[in-house]
Amino acid sequence: MARRPLVGQGSNSVQLRRYNARIVLQALRRVGSASKADLARLAQLTNAAIGAIIQDLTAAGLITSLGKRRHGGRGQPATMLTLSPTGAYGFGVRLDRTAIETVLADFSGAIIGRRSHDMLLPEPEMAVELVRRDIDALLPLVPPQERARIAGIGVAMPFNLGAWLHELGLPAGVFHLWDAVDVRALLEAATDFPVFVENDGTAATIAELFSGAGRSADDFLYLFLGPAIGGGLVMGGDCQKGVTGNAADVAMMPVPPSTLASAPRPGKPLDILLTRASLAALRRHLTHCGVTAQSRDELERIVAARHPAAEEWLADCIAALAPAVSAATALLDIPLVVIDFDIDGGLADRIVSGLAEALAAAAPEARVAPRVARGSFGRDAGAIGAACLPMFVNYSPRAAILTGAEASPGHPGVTPQEAGAPRGSPDRTRLREDHAAGS
Repeated sequence: MARRPLVGQGSNSVQLRRYNARIVLQALRRVGSASKADLARLAQLTNAAIGAIIQDLTAAGLITSLGKRRHGGRGQPATMLTLSPTGAYGFGVRLDRTAIETVLADFSGAIIGRRSHDMLLPEPEMAVELVRRDIDALLPLVPPQERARIAGIGVAMPFNLGAWLHELGLPAGVFHLWDAVDVRALLEAATDFPVFVENDGTAATIAELFSGAGRSADDFLYLFLGPAIGGGLVMGGDCQKGVTGNAADVAMMPVPPSTLASAPRPGKPLDILLTRASLAALRRHLTHCGVTAQSRDELERIVAARHPAAEEWLADCIAALAPAVSAATALLDIPLVVIDFDIDGGLADRIVSGLAEALAAAAPEARVAPRVARGSFGRDAGAIGAACLPMFVNYSPRAAILTGAEASPGHPGVTPQEAGAPRGSPDRTRLREDHAAGS
């Protein structure tokens, strides 16, 4: 894979060592376990440099030994290293227009506790109090001696919550209040944990990047089909945010109007993808056809039963996704599209295969359609993405660490060499430790 040049002000030895320590963590996240020699090769570090980094990461509790492993070659058996699940923890809060979910995840990305509420989003103060109680209920799952390793709270939520309610078929309610509130400040005051807020599509993308497709792919377009449809863009192993944080806001991509009788008529020649490819559109069409489904579980049962109204929406959804994804991949030259879902009941596999077929049929001459793959987390993507945010910010490498353009937030129980922000790739852009000998 071609290396991509780093740009900026240059780096000092402390920044370089911090970055390389995160490259090592990322390599372990990708391969699962590795020896010291393996990590030196993957991170392109000298034996002296990798030894010092492994010593620091072990002392911080971020990596642990699996014992000796013999691979049939000569010499002493190698000590195999892996990430320690208890090395760090993160709370994740998914705030959606129709649900609130709070999870606790460990450093491996596994959910170890969950609290969820299917409900229309209440006013901000009430929602924050609900989340505070959920965090208090989950906190005992972390042993007292490890609570200094809680990296913070990640919040995944749609930006502009008060917009597009007509397209989503939702009442005005209190959604508009969220557009003027500082969720980070409210939740930090309520919990005393650092809070990281991100667009829900970007957060779910970070989950896929941190613990899913990103373990083997550095470039992909991510889609999440939930009450609305969100997305994110991964290029060069990093999640692209855009000027306003709305990069890959696929919900706003223009598409032809739906042919379903239940769809609202757009006031313009083109509609937006949100109107057609969303569970709100599915629920709206079911209601139009006399079928009521309030919860995600009810929607899943209807889809699994292949109700005729659900089948009509499914065809319309794929017909809307195909031109939107074709346009995105033509512009970005992305080889992979990853799509995940808030419900299943066979929906996931059918949309993945249907979209792949539609993209292949529409591929222009001399072009190959992108591969379409199912996401790794299903309905947990947003919550896991939120929980990953504090750990992603604190433990993943990116070039800004090298230039000092991104401050290291620090983290209790972690040395300065480990405190910092998001992501590169072990086999991509990096500087060698031996460029800063003695650091």
